Amino acid sequence: MNDWTEIRIKVPNEYIDAAGDIAQMAVPYGIYIEDYSMLEEEVEQIAHIDLIDEELLKKDRTKGVVHIYINPEDNPAEAVSFLRERYTSENIPHEIELENCAEEDWLNNWKQYFNPIEIGQKLLIRPTWRSEYDPGSRAVLNLDPGVAFGTGGHETTRLVLGVIEKVAGKGKNFLDVGCGSGILAVAGLLLGCDEAFGVDIDEMAVKTAKENAALNDVSDRFTVVCGDLTDKVSGKYDIIAANIVADAIISLTADIKKFMKPDTVYIMSGIIDSRSSEVEEFVSRELDIIEKLEDNGWVCLTAKLKDQ
Repeated sequence: MNDWTEIRIKVPNEYIDAAGDIAQMAVPYGIYIEDYSMLEEEVEQIAHIDLIDEELLKKDRTKGVVHIYINPEDNPAEAVSFLRERYTSENIPHEIELENCAEEDWLNNWKQYFNPIEIGQKLLIRPTWRSEYDPGSRAVLNLDPGVAFGTGGHETTRLVLGVIEKVAGKGKNFLDVGCGSGILAVAGLLLGCDEAFGVDIDEMAVKTAKENAALNDVSDRFTVVCGDLTDKVSGKYDIIAANIVADAIISLTADIKKFMKPDTVYIMSGIIDSRSSEVEEFVSRELDIIEKLEDNGWVCLTAKLKDQ
């Protein structure tokens, strides 16, 4: 595991379970959690002894640590940005540290594994540092994700792009809630939409999204702002995408209708399968779910307004 990156996420104890759930979303091969808040009680229950190693007693009892390990082929940069954005959107105080790997190393090393990706039938995602590629008849989305989530490699992003391919077209406008690298909105514009509006809580993501808009010559049609979910959004949209987390999608459910036209397509992803039924229950109270897609433990829902 010499080439792997260990990521340690330190959070207050009251957030450790939620932090662990989000970390599990970032990697498919497991996490482990250090939580010493109940050290004496748990040792007594399990071992029935009251002698505890002095080093353990020195551990910080107010915070827990979530550990995950990222294979370089799975893009540590995207995993870290995923975690930062999700913890921020869920208001979880956090510190992220990396072991045995300087940030500038993992920001660049993963790029050797990021090759052009064909998405659906119409789109090719091309990393800006790859010059050899054959798009055929596909639209080329030039992408430099920097430290923002969204390369097209994660299942959640691929699922949404697959739906966008089917619904994007001329005369339509696009809203991307939690836009990350801007990949979804830029894809919508390249596939025919007239204009797009993106919002993200992370200022670095907003900066990256603007840069990716410029790389694809769509800056004049793509507006990106820093904000929390829809607090900076106005108007109504033909296509809305929210590739975020289950809790944020649930909280958006009632509010999102304000931005929907009678035939708007609303695409929700970032939903891990264990939360799918809960999200579906909340969404179906307000909207009609018209499609459910799954990929490797992730779920993408598409909905429309209920018939009046």
